[in-house]
Parts: sequence; C-alpha cells; structure tokens
Amino acid sequence: MQNVLNPIQKPVVRQFSPQPVNQSSASKNMLLAIITIAVVLSGVGVGYLLSGVSGDSAASLGSKESTIVVSKNEAGISDESLFSTTTDGVLEEGGIGDEGTHHLVRGVGPSQYAYLTSTSVNLDDFVGKKVQIWGDTISGKKAGWLIDVGKIKVIE
Repeated sequence: MQNVLNPIQKPVVRQFSPQPVNQSSASKNMLLAIITIAVVLSGVGVGYLLSGVSGDSAASLGSKESTIVVSKNEAGISDESLFSTTTDGVLEEGGIGDEGTHHLVRGVGPSQYAYLTSTSVNLDDFVGKKVQIWGDTISGKKAGWLIDVGKIKVIE
C-alpha cells in the first residue's frame, strides 16, 4: 500500500548528451543549401524568360501610353492601335440607365446609339460635333454598346 500512496517518480525531462558534429553531416547540409539556392534562382530565371518581359518593351509601352494629345479638335491617347473599338457619329449628352455620360448618334433611333464614358477624355468639349472615337467596349446592362473612350477627334 505504500507504493500506491507514494508512487516511484521518474524524471519527465531527460538530459541528452551532445553529439559530436561529423564532417559528412555538415557537408551534406551545405550541399543541400547550395542546391536549394540554385533551384530557386533557376526558377526565377525561367519564370522571367517565359513572361516575355524585357526592359526595352516595357519602356516603349510606357512611352506609348504617356503621349496624350489635347487640342481643339482632338483629345486622348495618340496611339490608336491601343484601342480595340472605333466608330463615328454626332456626340450628344446623356447615357442610358446610369450607363455612360454621353452617346454617339450613329443612325436612325436609339438602337443605333453607342453609349460613351471616359476616364481620360473630357467629352463635354465635343458635344454637338461629328467625331470619331477610339476606345474599348465594356459590358453594360442597359446600353447595347458601351465604350470607354480613350481618344476622340472631330471629323467635320
């Protein structure tokens, strides 16, 4: 009954004796570190090459976007090849159902209107004039054709 009341206690934490570091273990760790660094660097290099980015193309793209034209008869980004959409008509104020700030009268009736918005061109300067616009089509819920205008030019 003595053992039940006072159980024999063994230490929970045990001391380990230090192991000597051998040369083969240290050299294996060094080799593993070198291989890991080489794999990471080669992955970054291959990713860079596959991305197709080069210093020259990035600089030329920046120079294309930074050329802005603002005159009495034209406004916007000068490089027309940056835009996927172009059309012409008479510019009028007003969108449709909170989509667009202006519309382009291209034919008979509202079904032929192109509704316009712009983050880079002040369309108010061209209201009532026959213009050609360049931009990108964006999705609209009520507008049959909604365009974000990047360039506008008076044609009459």
